[in-house]
Amino acid sequence: MNIRRFLMVWLLSMSVLSLNAQDELRSPQLDKLTLPPGFSIEVYAADVPNARQMVLSPNGTVFVSTRQAGDIYAVRDDDGDQSADQVFVLDSGLNMPNGVAFYDGYLYVAEINRVLRYDDIESHLDSPPEPVVLNDSLPTERAHGWKFIAFGPDGRLYVPVGAPCNICFHEDEEPRFATILSMEPDGSDVQIYAKGIRNSVGFDWHPTSGELWFTNNGRDRLGDTQPADTLNHAPEAGLHFGFPFCHQGNIQDPEFNTRPCSDFRPPAQRLGPHVASLGMEFYTGDMFPASYRDQIFIAEHGSWNRSPEAGHTGYRLMVARLDGDRVTEYDIFAEGWLEATNEAWGRPVDVEVMPDGALLVSDDSVGAIYRITYSN
Repeated sequence: MNIRRFLMVWLLSMSVLSLNAQDELRSPQLDKLTLPPGFSIEVYAADVPNARQMVLSPNGTVFVSTRQAGDIYAVRDDDGDQSADQVFVLDSGLNMPNGVAFYDGYLYVAEINRVLRYDDIESHLDSPPEPVVLNDSLPTERAHGWKFIAFGPDGRLYVPVGAPCNICFHEDEEPRFATILSMEPDGSDVQIYAKGIRNSVGFDWHPTSGELWFTNNGRDRLGDTQPADTLNHAPEAGLHFGFPFCHQGNIQDPEFNTRPCSDFRPPAQRLGPHVASLGMEFYTGDMFPASYRDQIFIAEHGSWNRSPEAGHTGYRLMVARLDGDRVTEYDIFAEGWLEATNEAWGRPVDVEVMPDGALLVSDDSVGAIYRITYSN
């Protein structure tokens, strides 16, 4: 281990002690969560501070990102008891490394303005290699600059770049803002796939059609009840989803009102105001009832800026049910992170389907990963 990595690990150990001290009163309270009959939830990994996006390797390693903590983790269940045995710290001191993806044996990590690659990572979990910088030319703005990343069916890496504001228009000087980009695995050939997207922190491709679906966080400061976050469908490249001119498909922005909502691709589903919809994934497992197959699980991280009188929204796990390209229902699947007092003890961030069909859920507030199973 070189001096730089030794110092990183030492600094991490100090920060973990601090985080653990802060979270002593914020441990998982699973008895407060409600799920449909037959489903149960347990802690899969308890010591993953600020856990955000997750990605599963073919060898069973769950790689986990953070946002504020600046760390990247690898979580292993080596004895196969469906509970994590080890949590490795792969790197520390990164610049909001919210995005993780795994492809062809490599771990990819997205910071604010860089995409990194860790080679042959699973052979070196206890002594990770220095990352290869694939792209360091993304915008440096931190507002909505944290990224969710994933490889598409076309083998390209998809990387969103959020709007650097609550509401603004920067397309003329920086066309990559408020978009989803794609690039080759080596970081080259960066293209804009979709635009007019304020802040997407979750997307997946339909397991049959291969078409992109993504969540998007709506703007703030238009009131407690509008606009809604959205679930969106991008069957092809080049579509515009409205930001900053139009919100939730039918609300024209009071400041940027030069284009009508009819100019843009409408959302597939409105998710509710300020719910902070983040990670989403199509359920492709066999454990859950057949009615969940190819449906979308969405983590609602929860609101932060609604008035005390209105109360918070989100803080729950939802399922969007599809009939072809149409969303027919948007139902609560798991709730209880937000209590009747309007205080939350946890915040779901991302979901990941495991090989046995169980569903992992990350919680950055508690610093834990949960495992949801079904038994009839």
